[in-house]
Amino acid sequence: MSAAVAPEVPPTLVLDPDDQAPRLARTFLADLFAEWGIKDDYVGRLVVCELVTNSFRHGRGQIVVRIFRDERDGLPVVEVWDAGEGRPEIQPENYAATSGRGLLLMAELVRDWGVRPLNEGGKVVWAKLDHP
Repeated sequence: MSAAVAPEVPPTLVLDPDDQAPRLARTFLADLFAEWGIKDDYVGRLVVCELVTNSFRHGRGQIVVRIFRDERDGLPVVEVWDAGEGRPEIQPENYAATSGRGLLLMAELVRDWGVRPLNEGGKVVWAKLDHP
């Protein structure tokens, strides 16, 4: 008989979709990075704030934030889940707009990012940071 080890569940935070969610997500990431010994959490805080803010403004239902290190290269990955069906897209440049630049900025600061649908509906928006 063989035994299998269940994968470890990544640190997870469930948030109500309100204006406190981005602050709580930033604190969650900062505390986790400190626990991991990652001193520079600036980009991580910006990324989680942008993704949670988009989820709060454009998604539906509770917001789930998961942060883990990719087991292949050790780089941090931020995932933000919500029940909304819309998919985030980088908007064309509009110098007159007062919002809509956050995703573009985030995309320039991370190694990679994307969106994947959830089987139960909704989506996960993820971003892989460039340094541990």
